[in-house]
Amino acid sequence: MININIKSFLAVAALAAGANAAEILVSADISTSTTWTANNTYNLQTQIYVLPGATLTIEPGTVIASTPTTNGGGSIAVCKGAQIIANGTRTQPIIFTSTADVATWVNGDPKTGTWRAIANEWGNLTIMGGAYISENAIAANTATPNASNYANMEGLTAASPTDTRVRYGGGNDDDDSGSLKYVSIRYAGRVVGLNNELNGLSLGGIGRNTEISHIEIMNNVDDGIEIWGGTVNLKNFAVWNIGDDSLDIDQGYRGKIQYGLIVQGYSALAAQGSGIGDNAIEVDGAEQADYQPVTTTTMYNMTVIGQPVSGDHGVAYRDNARVQVRNSIFMDLGERAVAIDNVDGDGGLGYGYNGTLAWATTWTTPYNTFSTVNAPVNPAAFYTVQSSGFLNEITDSVYFRNLNAAAYTEANNRAVFAAGNNNVQIAGSAAGDAPIASITRGPNAIFGTLVMQPVTALDPRPRNAALTSINAAPADGFFTPAQYRGAFAPTESWLGQWTASFAFGFTPNDSVGTAFCFGDGSGTACPCANAGTAGNGCANSVNAAGANLAATGVASLTEDSVSLRGSGMPNSAALYFQGTTQGGAGLGTVFGDGLRCAAGSVVRLGTATNAAGGSAYPFGAFPSVSVKGLITAPGTRTYQVWYRNAAAFCTASTFNLSNGVSIVWHL
Repeated sequence: MININIKSFLAVAALAAGANAAEILVSADISTSTTWTANNTYNLQTQIYVLPGATLTIEPGTVIASTPTTNGGGSIAVCKGAQIIANGTRTQPIIFTSTADVATWVNGDPKTGTWRAIANEWGNLTIMGGAYISENAIAANTATPNASNYANMEGLTAASPTDTRVRYGGGNDDDDSGSLKYVSIRYAGRVVGLNNELNGLSLGGIGRNTEISHIEIMNNVDDGIEIWGGTVNLKNFAVWNIGDDSLDIDQGYRGKIQYGLIVQGYSALAAQGSGIGDNAIEVDGAEQADYQPVTTTTMYNMTVIGQPVSGDHGVAYRDNARVQVRNSIFMDLGERAVAIDNVDGDGGLGYGYNGTLAWATTWTTPYNTFSTVNAPVNPAAFYTVQSSGFLNEITDSVYFRNLNAAAYTEANNRAVFAAGNNNVQIAGSAAGDAPIASITRGPNAIFGTLVMQPVTALDPRPRNAALTSINAAPADGFFTPAQYRGAFAPTESWLGQWTASFAFGFTPNDSVGTAFCFGDGSGTACPCANAGTAGNGCANSVNAAGANLAATGVASLTEDSVSLRGSGMPNSAALYFQGTTQGGAGLGTVFGDGLRCAAGSVVRLGTATNAAGGSAYPFGAFPSVSVKGLITAPGTRTYQVWYRNAAAFCTASTFNLSNGVSIVWHL
């Protein structure tokens, strides 16, 4: 296979270094700015805090692997006033996991491994910030927004009543706790005590200047991602096999969310909510329903895949939460698509308490109607995420194979399927009507009375009713306009090789683009004696002898992640990647068949010679050329491999092409 993306070359180098990495035992809090490097692995020995004023920087490709112990292994928490800069890449993700997981990697390669039905092998990643929260458990806190309000982080144990390391909250919605990108968190979730467990990623009071994207949580004993208050935005996240709620937001969260994949399952033999999945999305308004801020958010492009037998709800609402869900997919849910739990079981008094809006009223009240109960002085500036519609609404979304008798009862009560909402309820359960490309489930896993059907293979790209949407997210600097439903574009996936789901074989590589122009396309090699005979699949042909070109990555001008990969080329062929806008009929007649795909003004992206004696193209033989580096504006580009058979290979030198690949580049 050939690959001309320079980042892939660097990934190979990092993998080689990682195979011989030194293990660093981390046993003390981080009080000064520190960098963890990819040539080491880091084993958390206990609860580690990054203290105020310090920044922990983690290089791309770094593995943090803690040893499982009887108390759940090590953990890391970033305090309010500290920062974490953990920016992996598509080819060099940062992985937080256990040494037991690493032991399943083949030759130390993090792109391999074996999924295990287990969690609680280490703690988690917790980040605490200084944005507004709503918490009534602290006696000094006020019901109105106050910079002095704070909370103690779930799952952390204070050394004393004055231990501020475990506190989050404040009055700075623009707070910056750092950056997380291309981070995979696996097998986490230490149990501290009853109702006191660590989530995969815990975010308390995080401000909007914190950047979080391309995050994966695989297996966790409690929630996947839980957010308490704050204004941080989330983009491109995947949550698999969580023991409680996959995405849980609470305490007045006011951020934006886009491109989320939730795949419900199980991570341990335990009760639902402690190892077996509960709600896919759970939203709480505030710890007490009349406190402000109250959770007010907008989610675009979610793909939610539930558990059809013993799963729970799609979206569960509590304590005055206001959530707009748009352009999303909900399928295979075990219970209700829309669930009004009303109260959260820990003291909140639900919708309508103390003059707040009743549950039904929130579905017909415009987004810019602000509660006067315990209100901030500037509500319009305080609640900025919702910019249209009603406080609670679900629009432009697809529902499929939700077979519980009460699946749509509350959704119908709230007129979710009224014509103006543009929601689609797909009739029946035929796989051919599914809103995603494909899904495969393994044998039933029986836990007492609970029946789980694990997802073992998934291509989540949209199909059928999910291919197009009526509306799209606004281009507001965070949201990306996407005229489809669900978390993935029709021709590309952002999961790729950085995820555990890829390593465990659940998801394929992140293919992009559309293959076309297969020419004579026989795909069969012809004997060298026929070389030079027009149209025989060897000479001056397209897709000769099965020559194939494919592309992976994300075709975004802001990311350098597209790789062109070729296979089926003859030994000793001189190869040229070509790229340009697609030509029309009559172009490329130099090849005789008019099917030269990368026609017109061709840009040669690189050249290399295959190693003699085999069809595998050695990585080091190819130039480090970035495909995206030649693209400066959105639009469609096409690519091919052109190659010449040397006379030594056959009886004559011939000119050949692979198929073409058409890629739509976007911002």
